[in-house]
Amino acid sequence: MGLTIRNASIEDSELIYNFIKELAEFEKLSHEVKSSVNDIKKSLFSDNPIAKVLLAFENVTPVGFALYFFNFSTFEGKKGLYLEDLFVKPEFRKKGYGKALLKSVAKEAVINECGRMEWSVLDWNPAREFYEYLGAKPMNDWIMYRIVGDKLLALSEE
Repeated sequence: MGLTIRNASIEDSELIYNFIKELAEFEKLSHEVKSSVNDIKKSLFSDNPIAKVLLAFENVTPVGFALYFFNFSTFEGKKGLYLEDLFVKPEFRKKGYGKALLKSVAKEAVINECGRMEWSVLDWNPAREFYEYLGAKPMNDWIMYRIVGDKLLALSEE
């Protein structure tokens, strides 16, 4: 298979940003990407990083990434891991690379004594079947809410 997975470093910031743009294109959300390479550097590789990235390579070719961060579960009473993004380039899919990335993130959750690992999936994404095959369950009774931009600012000023 020739697959290697490693932690990202600051030198990978442009690669991570390019993966983010490819993921956004796949999800038909390119218009929502507001970040920059500099934002990646500051957020992921500062003295107090807010998220971590694993990179997957087939030999020396970058093929995918997983970006995750830790949160807290009041019900579990311990840390949780939230997988923000998991992406494998289309031409490298069906080789087990997505599963290998997901397993690597799960190992991070176990090493960090997390009570759970969660992620969101677009309702049309065919990967949903794959996630359920691995034992993940959709949280159909929970609806995610989001507030951004002017509405977030307005709420903070009330």
